[in-house]
Amino acid sequence: MSNAPLMPKATAVWLVENTSLSFTQIADFCKLHELEVKAVADGEAAQGIRGLDPITSGQITREEIEKGQKNPDYRLQLAVSKVRLPPVKPRKGPRYTPVSRRQDRPNAILWLVRNHPELKDSQIMRLVGTTKTTIAAIRDRTHWNAQNLTPTDPVTLGLCSQIDLDFEVAKGAKANPDAVIRKEEVEETLLPAEVTTADAPESELDVQSVFAKLKQLKRDDTDDEDDDDQRR
Repeated sequence: MSNAPLMPKATAVWLVENTSLSFTQIADFCKLHELEVKAVADGEAAQGIRGLDPITSGQITREEIEKGQKNPDYRLQLAVSKVRLPPVKPRKGPRYTPVSRRQDRPNAILWLVRNHPELKDSQIMRLVGTTKTTIAAIRDRTHWNAQNLTPTDPVTLGLCSQIDLDFEVAKGAKANPDAVIRKEEVEETLLPAEVTTADAPESELDVQSVFAKLKQLKRDDTDDEDDDDQRR
């Protein structure tokens, strides 16, 4: 069988004390190991556990136990509950935030507003468990404690998990791609050491300009010698 009774060990204690079922039958019904049931019977386990009557709790019928006592190979069947519980619907609304973390919510909201403008108010509400009024006040800098707020990652504060944050950011970016902050490329960067330490390339010599300079120097020397002769 796939389901186990409520409080399996307490049920096993009661069955050991009040029935002649085999250890195998009790272990199979309570989803325990056969050695655990044997330890219960020997008083080595579950000493402080009070037995739970599965008949009174509606988990098995007396006729089912009698069948098992007559046939050691019979496997007990858990009684089908007559009570039908309605399916639990997921609760909609802001995430619950512990009291010890509630003072950190404004800092987390400010971080989300600055770093992820693509997020909608409803997404921020799901992540940190706040209200639209608080989000609007922080956006407009009209929050009563706006001067003292410090943007802090909500994952670091323990207000949400990284998986939830990544999911909401990806969802917001898909719905509003224009609002995603794009990091601008840095225009000026430091040159690598290979470039700064490399030898400067030698420029090609202009032969004509070199000869022109030599001729000019010779002319200057000749003029100086003529001036010296005239003075003598």
